[in-house]
Amino acid sequence: MARICSIRGTRVRSGGKIHRSGLAKKKGGIGRHVTKVTKRSVSPNLQNKRIWVPELEQFVRIKLSCRALKTINKNGAYVTLKKAGLVK
Repeated sequence: MARICSIRGTRVRSGGKIHRSGLAKKKGGIGRHVTKVTKRSVSPNLQNKRIWVPELEQFVRIKLSCRALKTINKNGAYVTLKKAGLVK
């Protein structure tokens, strides 16, 4: 299953991890040098949740990020899910 938030559309991002070696000049060395750059992925904090929607009087199962959960708490479940196109 894809690692994508149903509400915000947040997905796995890719980036680079920089490996440095050497002692800093401030500490008496000759300076730090970049020796390797490796690819890494940054995953969103996804949760599978059952959310109660009072307007529909039922639970809705969705996979969402914690940021989206905060959005639901702020704006309300029905408004947020309707804007995302998950309920009618």
